[in-house]
Amino acid sequence: MLVYKAEPGVEVIREGDGGDFMLMVLEGEVEVHKRDRWNTPQLLATVEAGRTLGEMSMIDGEARFATCIATSPAVIAVLDRENLARIIVEQPLLGAKILMELVLMLSQRLRATSQRLLGLLDEQAHGATSGLL
Repeated sequence: MLVYKAEPGVEVIREGDGGDFMLMVLEGEVEVHKRDRWNTPQLLATVEAGRTLGEMSMIDGEARFATCIATSPAVIAVLDRENLARIIVEQPLLGAKILMELVLMLSQRLRATSQRLLGLLDEQAHGATSGLL
């Protein structure tokens, strides 16, 4: 993995860009922003040391979902798809462990997102019915 430093305000991932790599935040914090339908960036999350970013695009090859901006001096490690494939071939046990961690992390994020969506749908439904009373 290559390691980079990012000063506050630096975009480490830009929404809509291609990407075949993921990042691990080793030091510092990174904010994740997604543009809404009015093209206004909305804060989705703050990622701290020990967490990863960009794994969806690394895995599926799709464009970046959000923009990630360092909010403090950050140290970031980069793992690209080619090196992940090399690890899987050359060190299968390590490769399997990395893949299982990615699957677990993505599953947890999907569950959390689903819970947030349900909460918003409940709020919307409650707001619609309270307006009828």
